[in-house]
Amino acid sequence: MTDFKKILDKAKELESKMKESQEKIKNIQAEGVSGSNSVKITLNGNNEMININLSDEVIKEDKVIIEDLIVAAYNNAKSELKTKTSEELSKSTSGLGIPGFKWPF
Repeated sequence: MTDFKKILDKAKELESKMKESQEKIKNIQAEGVSGSNSVKITLNGNNEMININLSDEVIKEDKVIIEDLIVAAYNNAKSELKTKTSEELSKSTSGLGIPGFKWPF
């Protein structure tokens, strides 16, 4: 019976840490860039775009090039956000002793 109690205690601890992490993740911001910093996009922890900055030089480019640079900057920001989110979740679960547990993202 003690083992089951330990499991429940670990689950409660994990739940508490995950709630903390979710709040921290909401406040994370990640910036993606493309075209030698001519396009910058900032995402928040909910993967929402909160800012886009286009340099004066890039505005002179063709529409297709600008669109490609925006997509590349967004993908760069998304990758950065994923890294930051994973780091935050790792902090939450470190030391909980859940062998073989893999997060779905």
